[in-house]
Amino acid sequence: MLWVALHLPLLSLESFAATLAHDAAEAPLALMDVHQNAPRIVNANAAALALGVLPGLKRATALALAPGLTLGRADPARDTQALMAVAHAALAYTPAVCLQCGPGAQADTVLLEVQASLRCFGGPQRQLAPLLRQLRADVAPLGHRLQVASAPTALGAAVLARWHRECHCTGADELRQALDAAPVELLGPGHEHREVLQGMGLRTLGELRRLPRAGLARRFGAALLGELDRALGAVPDPRVPLLLPPSFDSRLELFARADTTEQVLYGAGVLLAQLVAWLAARHAFVRRYTLFMHHEPRWRASAQTPEATPLEIALTEPSRDAAHLQLLLRERLAALQLAAPTLELRLVAHDTVQRAAPNAELFPTPANEREGLVRLIERLQARLGPAQVQRLVAVQDHRPERAAEVCAAGVRPVAGPGQASASAALPRPVWLLAPPQPLAERQSRPVLDGQPLQLLSGPERIEAGWWDAALAERDYFIAQVVGGALVWVYRARLPLTAADDAQGWFLHGRFG
Repeated sequence: MLWVALHLPLLSLESFAATLAHDAAEAPLALMDVHQNAPRIVNANAAALALGVLPGLKRATALALAPGLTLGRADPARDTQALMAVAHAALAYTPAVCLQCGPGAQADTVLLEVQASLRCFGGPQRQLAPLLRQLRADVAPLGHRLQVASAPTALGAAVLARWHRECHCTGADELRQALDAAPVELLGPGHEHREVLQGMGLRTLGELRRLPRAGLARRFGAALLGELDRALGAVPDPRVPLLLPPSFDSRLELFARADTTEQVLYGAGVLLAQLVAWLAARHAFVRRYTLFMHHEPRWRASAQTPEATPLEIALTEPSRDAAHLQLLLRERLAALQLAAPTLELRLVAHDTVQRAAPNAELFPTPANEREGLVRLIERLQARLGPAQVQRLVAVQDHRPERAAEVCAAGVRPVAGPGQASASAALPRPVWLLAPPQPLAERQSRPVLDGQPLQLLSGPERIEAGWWDAALAERDYFIAQVVGGALVWVYRARLPLTAADDAQGWFLHGRFG
């Protein structure tokens, strides 16, 4: 077995920074534990640490050192949601994915067993570098710093990931040497007994391992030795894999209220990145998703202000391209007026489909060209509205004026009763005149702009419309004008209307 550990050392700070605008996320940040009697700093970013804001300081002291400090509260639920998005990204590579808690009993590491997956990345042996390179690229949009380690055991990989930024062990002996140098507090029980162990001169797992086991068990209990054995692979370490939810439903509480749709878009980008990770894990593509913008409670006193404003994004072609999904959302938000300031976002996606992966060929293919057209249509629909983007769709009717119908892009009309299939082999002009233009006749030949037309092909007889009281009996010809242009004319065999007894020749279309 080969386990890969993805440790997120800044998980709490990064999940909090995701609720802020980009410029605010780069400023000094710190998190407080509000469950204490006197709230104290529990985490701070590099900008805050440079100003002297250290864990354990009181709020007033931290603000005195850094007046521009942005303070937030530590939220385990928010951290778990962010960690689950990383786990979803890992599930695209293997179904054996689980979470590992740190010494503080809060999950901060994702574990995935990749031995069987290596065959897809260059060979049956431990060709780990291509897999890790692709995995890092998939996790990067989630905005987390990673420390990566691999080892034959799950707990061994997790311990090494917490200690090293990059560490890989391929065998049991190599793993034992690496763990012997690791600090003893990286194990859960070791962190609990850290002061006592250091007082005894035990600072590394190697020093701990060389002591008599019976004495350690009596002094510190069996849990410490049991965890050390699981890390080394001396005893089994069964893991329960994570299961993907059948649909996507995620929330994000904003640190500051969003008064504009541009502020909403930044927070929604975090949820979209999580959606893409979930879709990749399911090997699926989304056809429709909805963004709910929950408004500030004090604005809901008015009956005209809803609790939340939903914004549904429907795609003509299923996709999981984060840039494309965000572009469509940007276009729709640009045309939306917020009913009230927004404090929380919720993204829901139930309509998904599993299909083949996107084409990755070197040269363009018809499928790739169609994808470009579909994305253009989706962007126009997002900007102008679905009903404003229309197309011509062929209808089963021989009458040219009724052989096409204008409808919204992506919608096909239903053929009516009695409609026969039109012949696709005969040439038809795209430009039709409505109504047809009557033509003069000279020596049994139609005349256009004073010049007789030369009939090149025909007749094509059309007799249709008996079922809807719009009977058409015509003989169509392709004709050429003096300049060489081609037109489509017909000789009417019945009047155009009940009040019009004119028959003869008519111009119905022009060829481009």
